[in-house]
Amino acid sequence: MASTLVINEREYETRVAVLENNDLVELYIERNSDSMSVGNIYKGPVTKVLPGMDSAFIDIGQDRAAFLSVSDIYRVSDDVEFERKKNQNISSILKKGNVLLVQISKGPIGTKGPRVTTNITLPGRYLVLTPMMPGIGISRKIEQRSERDKLKKILEGLYGIHGYGLIARTASEGVPAKVLKKDYDFLVGKWNEMVKKKKKQTHKGLVHTEMEVSLRVIRDVLTSDVNKIVVDNQDTHRDLVKYLGQYDPRSKRLVEFYGGEGNIFEKYDVERKIAMLLEKKVWLKSGGYIVIDQAEAAVVIDVNTGKYVGNKNFAETIFNTNLEAVKDIAYQLRLRNLGGVIIIDFIDMDKKDHREKVIAALKDALKKDRAKTNVIGMSELGFVEMTRKRVRDSFVKNVCSVCPYCAGRGYNKSYKTVTYEVFRDLEKHSSNNDIKKIVVCLNPVIIDYIYQNEKKLLEHAKKQCKKEVVLEADKTLHHEQYKLSLIN
Repeated sequence: MASTLVINEREYETRVAVLENNDLVELYIERNSDSMSVGNIYKGPVTKVLPGMDSAFIDIGQDRAAFLSVSDIYRVSDDVEFERKKNQNISSILKKGNVLLVQISKGPIGTKGPRVTTNITLPGRYLVLTPMMPGIGISRKIEQRSERDKLKKILEGLYGIHGYGLIARTASEGVPAKVLKKDYDFLVGKWNEMVKKKKKQTHKGLVHTEMEVSLRVIRDVLTSDVNKIVVDNQDTHRDLVKYLGQYDPRSKRLVEFYGGEGNIFEKYDVERKIAMLLEKKVWLKSGGYIVIDQAEAAVVIDVNTGKYVGNKNFAETIFNTNLEAVKDIAYQLRLRNLGGVIIIDFIDMDKKDHREKVIAALKDALKKDRAKTNVIGMSELGFVEMTRKRVRDSFVKNVCSVCPYCAGRGYNKSYKTVTYEVFRDLEKHSSNNDIKKIVVCLNPVIIDYIYQNEKKLLEHAKKQCKKEVVLEADKTLHHEQYKLSLIN
């Protein structure tokens, strides 16, 4: 399946879209104001040990303390030398004041701080180094026995050098030993630098920063299916070419710089598809639909026949609707980055073989998902319980804030998101020399937000637009709404 990576980078945020046959299947958004990214490594003291929860809180020098479960402790260092034994409780491992090196395994979600682990992992293009966890492993997606045996032999040789744990990623399939060795040496060098920095650093805080999102997606997503990488920032284009040149010079030819007019996401029809992700109802081609509701602890998906009446008997109509919904559910879970406990309310099916076929189809559709999923089964009423690994906020929670108009019962775009939409709209008119002035009518709260938080970016947007830009307050506008008046 042909895939394209589209990278839209601005001073305030980077967005990466993964397209498969021109369909948006994954979306990554990282804003420069975001600080606690998954993969970042920190040094900090234990501030509180909670025996009742078998966990502890770590001060990593950020606004929110990090949460460390006993299950995420393997080996700790500095003033604590320990390897956790089975069923050992938190109080026998940690004390308040112990200094740990921890890595964010799950970013802040809602009001919760980040979740961390002492099992540091450093991912490369082909390998993952696990210096705190010995042993070797090979991606389950590499199924060919001869390839697994070859990789095992290579990893055993590398493991013998330092005794650091190693995992062969899916991308390592078919890669020569010398290339894997190069990746290994790079990761070991990075780890050694980190150890030195940790010893010198006397204060709590960041020790290692994970790659920026554009490079991270290339590292984690790039496969033989990707036939194009398009980026609209020259510096990022250069960085991608340099990064790929270190591992696979042939992949450099995939990187293209987009120098055309307008937003690259509009060129590839991504903006329209992103806007659709805020809708709870998703229509199926047959006329049926699914409704997606995000709660605090779970995601509930409801399947409905809608306009679809079928052309056979009632049981077949229900079965076909459920079967069609399966593909869209798997697609939406991946695209919207929905995780945790997921309850799917399929339309009730009387026939056992229909239920079994729907479950089999769901499991098959989820194989494309890089996130770990587990389908429990289907109840007699048609409910399916499943889980999907969640390491960051869903799309909606990432780009929206709790709605002030409905006391938290729904969502609106955040002030920041609306502000950046305005900046992108201004950018559209930069090449139109007939326009001399643009008046932007906004809700007063958005104007206040811009002047208090985004003044520098506003000035930058004005320069990029090459026009006089005036912001005018209009209390009648909902805070997501704005109007552009183009004056010749």
